[in-house]
Amino acid sequence: MPPIKHAVLSASSSHRWLNCNPSARLEQEFEDRETEAAAEGTAAHALCEHKLRRALKMRSRKPTSKYDSEEMDEHTDAYVAFVMETLAEAKTVCKNPLVLIEQRLDFSCYVPDGFGTGDCLIVSDKTLHIIDFKYGQGVLVDAEDNPQMMLYALGALRLFDFLYDIEEVAMTIFQPRRENVSTWTITTDQLMSWANETLKPRAERAFNGEGEYIPGPWCTFCKAAVKCRARANAKLELAKYEFAAPPLLTDAEIEDILSRIEDLTKWANEIVAYAQNAAINHGKEWHGFKLVESKTNRRFTDEEAVIAACKQAGYTDIFKKSLISLTEMERLMGKKTFTDTLGALIEKPKGKPMLVPASDKRPAITSTGAKTDFTEYTEE
Repeated sequence: MPPIKHAVLSASSSHRWLNCNPSARLEQEFEDRETEAAAEGTAAHALCEHKLRRALKMRSRKPTSKYDSEEMDEHTDAYVAFVMETLAEAKTVCKNPLVLIEQRLDFSCYVPDGFGTGDCLIVSDKTLHIIDFKYGQGVLVDAEDNPQMMLYALGALRLFDFLYDIEEVAMTIFQPRRENVSTWTITTDQLMSWANETLKPRAERAFNGEGEYIPGPWCTFCKAAVKCRARANAKLELAKYEFAAPPLLTDAEIEDILSRIEDLTKWANEIVAYAQNAAINHGKEWHGFKLVESKTNRRFTDEEAVIAACKQAGYTDIFKKSLISLTEMERLMGKKTFTDTLGALIEKPKGKPMLVPASDKRPAITSTGAKTDFTEYTEE
């Protein structure tokens, strides 16, 4: 499992401090709080480690947690299967590839006090494989130009480059709950150029708390994001449009707003959550605001007692019957039986047209097609 000590410039937060250098030191002022999602991810990683060790005929005791489920079992099995397939491929070019699980990796020659833990490394001649398991489903993670993976690769090269003839590094993000297996390959020469020309100078500024605060997508998991003035200023730039009606804005202005509106909405929700938490848990009073009880719906206190009382009163038509969800049905039957039994009875409806950034990986639809689809939806 990962070490308890946390690096100031950790690999997992590298996307942030590489772009917003002083954020690493700023985050030190905020308390670490493990979310439910992070705790679930830790449990999934522990299960991955156990299953992979067993697959490699190594001793291991199965971990248990409150997050254990069939879904986690399926996804961790898939991860192990992927690692074993990658190992089999490595054996075709290298007689004795080395597999390392939860390996501590030191890249401090480029990043002050820099270290991290790689989920799985497969070291062989020609190709070094770095495989990182992501159990989260909120944010899609891409392997291409992923600094966390590149830092792991640098740490691995320090350990094994003199033992193996490594020419390239293949980095894979295995994110099963998003059906995402992303692999990106870079030559060792390209990696070393990035390390010396980009990584090292930025890491030094970040470690010293120097540089400019630059808001961007990397703010998502920053502990200081909700109170960051640079981020607030960037969001408030939209006020320059003075909330004019869309027809009065130019196309360029609308495009500018569209490019920022999602993060603006997220930031606004974070501000509300922060202020509400301060009021509820710390007695903070905000001028012009007050705490009230939210609206609730009535509910039965004891369903068994309700059933008995209804029967006593002569009411028997009090139950609803419905199918379990498609996902639950697939888990119940298993994928093969599910496909054989119900495959012909399943359809995937066409998605409603929606406007997204050009970087989205889904294929674009034509304006004519979107207009037709939208008409179909509005007429329902």
